[in-house]
Amino acid sequence: MLAAASVTVVLWASSFISIRSSGEHFGPGALAFGRLAVASLVLGAILLVRREGFPPREAWLGIAASGALWFGAYMVALNWGEREVDAGTASMIVNVGPILMALLGGWLLKEGFPPKLMAGMTVSFAGAVVVGLATSSGGGGSSLLGVLLCLLAAVVYAVGVVLQKPTLKHATPLQVTTFGALVGAVACLPFVGQFVSEVGRAPASATLQVVYLGVFPTALAFSTWAYAISHSTAGKMGTTTYAVPVLVILMSWLFLGEVPGWLALLGGLLCLSGVAVSRMRGKPRDRSSADS
Repeated sequence: MLAAASVTVVLWASSFISIRSSGEHFGPGALAFGRLAVASLVLGAILLVRREGFPPREAWLGIAASGALWFGAYMVALNWGEREVDAGTASMIVNVGPILMALLGGWLLKEGFPPKLMAGMTVSFAGAVVVGLATSSGGGGSSLLGVLLCLLAAVVYAVGVVLQKPTLKHATPLQVTTFGALVGAVACLPFVGQFVSEVGRAPASATLQVVYLGVFPTALAFSTWAYAISHSTAGKMGTTTYAVPVLVILMSWLFLGEVPGWLALLGGLLCLSGVAVSRMRGKPRDRSSADS
């Protein structure tokens, strides 16, 4: 499970770099469609080879919902957001997702709202405000729009994970990922014309990045994620994504020459600190004192 989670983290980190770079030549919806179309073809071929077939009826509602939100809406929102803010800032904002997963668990699964969760949410919200102020002060409202879009991506990412977890009780990780990607591609069909037009104008390097996004951060990484989360919990898996922003900032500096400004970096660290606070566990009770 640790190996699968590690593969997911590294490939998802690389996706922020490819999105930022290829986004200069592809619109948000067109890029999402191209990525999901490639992923659907690759995953479909693997599904045929493994002869896993269609998922059972009980899994389809969860697959359709998580596919439309996580594969479809998430990718469009993130692609759009990264047109306005740098890759490192985007990754820090999106990684508010784990705290949103905990909130959804408290609401939908009746797990309650412990004080640490509420404190973490407050810290993360403050961090998002700082990032918004840092980006919007540099040049109007377009960067603030990027922050809001990345927050939207975090919301649909969290909802998608919460919906995917129970679905894995009825279908295999490969089935859930394959048909989730297909649902996302279908949801992005309105952007087919734009994608075809932009492929004709884009340089080969940008088109290859779309293929890379479909094969590795989507087909492979979403499959390893589904495998890992089927053997763990959504909360525990959410904490593994803490490493993504660190890797993204390093990759962004190496490949794009981008580093978030100090104020944006501070806001992003506040976002991640809030997530960490929400996931902290209390000290275990002393058994001897409990028995006395």
